[in-house]
Amino acid sequence: MAKRGKWKSSLGFVLAAAGSAVGLGNIWRFPYVTGKNGGAVFLFVYILAVIFLGLVVMYAELSLGRATQKNPVGAFEKIKPGSLWKGVGFLGVFTGVGILSYYSVIAGWTLYYFYISSLGKFTGNITRTQVDKIFASFVSNPLLTIVMLFLFILLTSFVVSRGISSGIEKWTGVLMPLLFLILLVLSIYSLTLPGASRGLSFYLRPDFSKLNLRMILSAVGQAFFSLSLGMGAMITYGSYLSRDENLFASGLEVVGFDTLVAFLAGIIIFPTVFTYGLSPQAGVPLVFKTLPFTFSRLPLGRLFGPLFFFLLAIAALTSTISLVEVATSYLVDEKKMARPLAAYMVGGVAFLIGIPSALSTSSRFFSNFAFGKSFLDIMDYLWANISLPLGALLLSIFVAYVWGARNAAMEIRPDKARKFPGEDLWVIDIKFFVPIVLGIILISALLGFS
Repeated sequence: MAKRGKWKSSLGFVLAAAGSAVGLGNIWRFPYVTGKNGGAVFLFVYILAVIFLGLVVMYAELSLGRATQKNPVGAFEKIKPGSLWKGVGFLGVFTGVGILSYYSVIAGWTLYYFYISSLGKFTGNITRTQVDKIFASFVSNPLLTIVMLFLFILLTSFVVSRGISSGIEKWTGVLMPLLFLILLVLSIYSLTLPGASRGLSFYLRPDFSKLNLRMILSAVGQAFFSLSLGMGAMITYGSYLSRDENLFASGLEVVGFDTLVAFLAGIIIFPTVFTYGLSPQAGVPLVFKTLPFTFSRLPLGRLFGPLFFFLLAIAALTSTISLVEVATSYLVDEKKMARPLAAYMVGGVAFLIGIPSALSTSSRFFSNFAFGKSFLDIMDYLWANISLPLGALLLSIFVAYVWGARNAAMEIRPDKARKFPGEDLWVIDIKFFVPIVLGIILISALLGFS
């Protein structure tokens, strides 16, 4: 039997895990949701949610993975053999493939926009109407959207097929520093824009009169989903960690990096939005319609336009890598399948499932599939709004009460003889606060509240 993969270094793990967490949700969705929910006050609640919810669940997943050295299904089975708890692991595997299928559709858009912006498509005296037509023409072309979906999943499967150290760690070791460098360059540039002060004021000066329950739930949901929690990705990545690694420090670094990327995305977006009098709540049009027009008007926009879409593509790729790895690790560990075959099989299944999502913008049938929603919207609701919080809720209950919060805490400790900072608070958090909050998020999603 082939030897199970391991991370070569702590930095390699941190970059790979941060890459899993960093995705389109950080760079595209975070600024949009922040703008929709009052700016700075949302950012304030988001950071609190990252600390008291996201980091807590992150440690729960990582500790379970390293303690068992197993994929999500194997991890639950090892702690509680012969029980139904391994079903939570299967839920994570299915959730990863489900999210991969439609997430890669949007990821494919970033590849196409990087390509056409590199060709100078958004330069000169291009009008907003022309930009809108470019977007409409692309998403209404079923063959082109399916081809971009295929290319993105193929690239992802290739990276995962290469293994842990030679594939995931090697690629993310290059992609993540590059992503961060592009973020810094674009952030610095955005601060030179005429509307930078107004954008920063909106983003960094909280108005607590805008605080409400819906906004709090939105911030908690964004913090949770942006960290790739609830689908077993961090259980899987944690299982490749050696016993010598400082799990406590690594978890902090992963969460810190992910939060910093989201923060810098806001620094890029809001000065640009306020400079040109745009709406920070524009969602999809903000990235694929409004910003291309804006880059065409900016000095050096011919350079920064392609850079921005390359940044989005990198962020998407580092996330899809972890989505493929969850199911691949299950097939390799439990079914003894060769890694390349497993990776391409997972990618192939996700591609086939993703075709209806790719057609959601070009087919009348899939654009209004059910309940007035497109197939892509329904997939996002089922897997991201229902499956993720359900998986994390069950995981937190398992770690807190079945495996035991103190057993998990022992795995997190850098020094087994001494508690890690805030350990008692973490135990209370994982036993009470996390299940209650995740339960509220799940109920609100089921009721259509959030």
